[in-house]
Parts: sequence; structure tokens; C-alpha cells
Amino acid sequence: MKIEYLDGARLRRALVAGCGFVQHRRAELNRINVFPVPDGDTGTNLALTAAAIADGIRSSHDAAVGTVAQRAADAAILGARGNVGMILSHFLIGFAEAVRNRARIGAADFAEALHRAVEHAYRSLERPVEGTIITAMREVAEEARTSRAVDFADLVEGLLVRAKSACDRTPDLLPALRKAGVVDASAKGFVHLMEGMVAYVHGDPFVALDATPVFEQVGAAAGRVEYPVTEETYRFCTEALVRGAALPTEREVRDFLRNRGDSTIVIRGEGVLKIHVHTDEPEQVFRWLRGVGQLVTHKAEDMAAQHATVERAAASHVQLARRPVSIVTDSACDLPIEIVRAHGIRVVPLIVVFDREVLQDGVDIDAPTFVARLKAGEHASTSQPPPRAFLDAFTAAAEDGEAVLGVILGAALSGTYQSAETAARKTEGSRVELVDSAGASLLQGLLVLRAAELAELGRAPEDIAVELRRIRAQSGIMFTVDVFDYLLKSGRVGRGQVMIAGLLDIKPILGVSPEGKVLPAAKVRGRANVLPRMLELLQEKIPRDAKQLRFGVVHVGCPEMIDQVSAALRERFGERETLVGPATPVLATHVGPGAWGVAWQLED
Repeated sequence: MKIEYLDGARLRRALVAGCGFVQHRRAELNRINVFPVPDGDTGTNLALTAAAIADGIRSSHDAAVGTVAQRAADAAILGARGNVGMILSHFLIGFAEAVRNRARIGAADFAEALHRAVEHAYRSLERPVEGTIITAMREVAEEARTSRAVDFADLVEGLLVRAKSACDRTPDLLPALRKAGVVDASAKGFVHLMEGMVAYVHGDPFVALDATPVFEQVGAAAGRVEYPVTEETYRFCTEALVRGAALPTEREVRDFLRNRGDSTIVIRGEGVLKIHVHTDEPEQVFRWLRGVGQLVTHKAEDMAAQHATVERAAASHVQLARRPVSIVTDSACDLPIEIVRAHGIRVVPLIVVFDREVLQDGVDIDAPTFVARLKAGEHASTSQPPPRAFLDAFTAAAEDGEAVLGVILGAALSGTYQSAETAARKTEGSRVELVDSAGASLLQGLLVLRAAELAELGRAPEDIAVELRRIRAQSGIMFTVDVFDYLLKSGRVGRGQVMIAGLLDIKPILGVSPEGKVLPAAKVRGRANVLPRMLELLQEKIPRDAKQLRFGVVHVGCPEMIDQVSAALRERFGERETLVGPATPVLATHVGPGAWGVAWQLED
């Protein structure tokens, strides 16, 4: 049966299959990653980018190829990781622009769209390096233009053959690859993306069309190659995502970054800016970005520390680890998905139960859907993840890290920590260090974020754990509820207290102690008095000269509180990094719609 056109449904299914295949090949790509830096992260970066793309389009029902292509490009921008992810994002942006407003396209249109995609990708690079993914993309586009195939099945098979040929010749173009005896990891990743798409056409998206190199064949090349100190003079692989209504142009961002690093790639979309640069001054870059918009995510990974980790793994003949420490947490942390993806954090979902319907938090149900069901009168309960879920997460995290650090929902609030402890004892082949966050929501989430940042700087797991416990002792969270029914069901308050509070219009402010227990912090009359009183309490707890201070603002079905609370925090404490978002169902179950809270993290 011939495939004579490409519509939205076909593009979506093919991309999801290709992205799945890339994720399946992550470890192999990490092992052969020697250019531009042998830090063993190309597979991880491409896999995380591919996961974001697949998540962005999987549930779409759009019929038009142009709409699906734009969704894929948008998802790629937000989820792009590393050089390879940024280049793939530009490729998809160019493709989406070429098929905009098209319901379906034929083979000739597809070839032209690939050509436009490659042009866009090349323009995004100040110094395109042949012998990488960009070469494979270009040769595929050239093959498409010369192909006489009108059947997409025949066309993509021919394109895959050309992509493999381009990948096989990458060592001829890059001496570093030739010396290591491997092909370029990013070009190989593009081949895998196409393999998945072509295999989908043949009905099996998870079987390669021919053999691919395995660890024993290629060796841990990333660990055998010396760090190129003469070519790569900058230390930190720096990435950031910024949102705003008046962001600088791509050219303006490039001009700022040009003298501060190399490997610079900038994506400027509608209301969003994504940057990647190797630099020695990541904080200077972040400060500048905070001045142009809302800095949603930012990370600075020590490439030299990564390479040292890869070297140790290769020398000891164990599975390839690309970072000293991998971070695991649970879904009670309330971290925005952009931050989870930016730092490669693994999140174990807690369990939400409606009657007999068992759902995974953040996987089977999201916060808005959960709140809508609560408001509709449905009753829910929650449960900790089984040890098996943590065991799987720790095992997967150990593939990337020499050690695993888990920052877990407070033991005084849930049995989740005990579940993680059980799994940690059973995890083989990697050390697992656990930290009791003694909290939940963004109090826990901010600790997870700090753990990820310290891990990216090469800190040892035990040192990170000590630092997190120090920070937790001087940090906290306060929240308020709009209705008492949910606290009553959870046993946090008595029925008599609820009746009196309702009659007197009393609104509670609750806090979490350093030991992780929920305690009353204050009571006020009327909803309007909650925020002023909470600000007073915060000022009592936060030193006037605090320098390294972060906030988190979380809500349950009342997004209007985000701007109000954030503005009040800025007025009282100045410009501070502030994470915002809806509470996961785990917290919402106990506090109910209309609840909101403020977490603070003091790192001084």
C-alpha cells in the first residue's frame, strides 16, 4: 500500500516512533560521544529532547501536518538539551515554517521542507562543524531533492541509507572521531531518529533495520579520549530558558554571548528564548537573562567534572556514567516540568485514587484535571509509590551517575521515604544516598533543584546531602486553605475547630517544622488579611541581609494568586528567583481548591 502524502496523524506517529527509538539508544550514543567534548552526554541530551518532543505531540489529534510540525518544534524548543538538542530544535523550526498552514504534503513538498529545515539549522550556528548531525541533516535533504520516489515508504528508506552513509563518513571530517575510532554521536543520533521513523512505516518502531554498535564493539570512547583543553577553553555547559513579552532579538543575544564563550546556539520563539553556550561565567549570563525576561530554567554543568567521571567509569570497566551524581525525587516536589527536563531529574509518581480508579500523579492525571474533579464533588486519596517504582528509578539513574541522590517527600508526612529506603537497600551496582526533605511541595522542590545544581558542579553525594540538610534547617513553607473540609478529612483539624473557623471567617496559616510536621503558624480574619500576615511571618524568618534566597509560590486551582503573591514578594524582598506552579494532586488532596502557599530557601 503506497503512502502518497504526509498528514498530521502520520507525521505525529512517525515522530513519536523516531523519538522513542532515540531514547532506546541513549547509552550507546553516550559511549561514543567524543566531540566537541568527551563528556558522554550526547545520548542523554538527545534522548531528553526527543522525550519532550514526543510528549508535546503524543496526545495531539491535529489532522494538519503544519499544526503537528509546529507543535513538535514548540516542544523541542522547551525541551532542547545540549548542542544536539538545540540543533534538532532549529531543524524542526525550519521544517514547521516550510509546511505552515498545510493540511498534507507530498514527497516533493517534503523534500523542500527538509531543505528549508537544514538552511534554518545552519543559520543557527555561528561556526557549523561538518562531521556532526548538521552534515547528516544536509545530506538527507540533498537526497530528498534528487529522489524520484513518490511513495513515502520508498523515500524515507532512501533517506535513511544516505543518513547512514553520512554518519559512517564523519571520522573522515573530524580528526577527534578518527583518533577515537568512532562515528559522531550526534550524527548517529539523527540516524536513530530516522531508523525509528522508517521502522514505524514497516510496523515495528523499536527494531533497527540493521545492527547497531554495542558497548563491546565501540568501547567507552568518551572515557578513552583526553579532555581537549586546548580546543575547549571554557568549562561550563550553560543553558537557560527565558519567557517574556519583549525579549531581545536572536542577534542581540548572540552579540552578548559572543565574547563570553563558544558553542553558542540561540533559539528565539514567540515569547520564549533558549540559549546554549560553553562559558566560564554562567552566573554573568544568568544575570543578564534575568534582566530581559523571566528566567524559567538555568543550568551550568562542569564539563571537566563530567569527563573525569566518564574516565573513571571506563577505567573500571563498569557501565558508563556521565555525571558524578544523578538526582531522583518524587512527584510531591511540585517542580515545573521545564526544570525537571533541564536538569535530567527522575521523578517517581505518587499514587492518586478516585474510588477504584488508581492513577499515577503527573503521568495519568495532571493538576488542573485533578482540581476540576475535586470541584465536581469527587473524593480522592493518595498513596506512596511502591518500592519497585523507586528501585526502577534508582536503577535508571545509575546508568547516568556514579552515585544516586534521592530527595524525598518528608518522612513525617508520608510513607514515601520508607518506600524509597526499601528500594535503596535493594539497588545493586550503585550507591544511593537519601535525603529526607522534611517537607513537601516547593519546599522539597527547591531542595531538589539545589541538589541538581550541586551535582552538575561535580560535588560528591555525601557533600550534597550535608548541604541540603543545612539549607533545609533555615528554609520552610507556609500555606493557607480556603475551605477546611480537606484538612478535616486528613485528620489535621477537628470538626469543632472547623465550625468555629467557619462562623468567624478565620483563615489559618500553616507551616512545616524543621522536623517535617505541619503546625499552625497564625490565624487571621478574612481572606484579604492572609497575604500581609504571611509576609510579616516571612520577614521574621528571613535575615535582612540574605543574598542567596529563592521562593516558590504554589496554588490549588487559584492561579490568580501567582502574580499577586509574586509581586508582594518582590516588593518586600527584592528581585529573587521564584518558582511558580500548581500543586500536585498529592498536596491538593489534603488542602483542597483555593489553597496556596509560599516556600523559601535560604542558601547563605
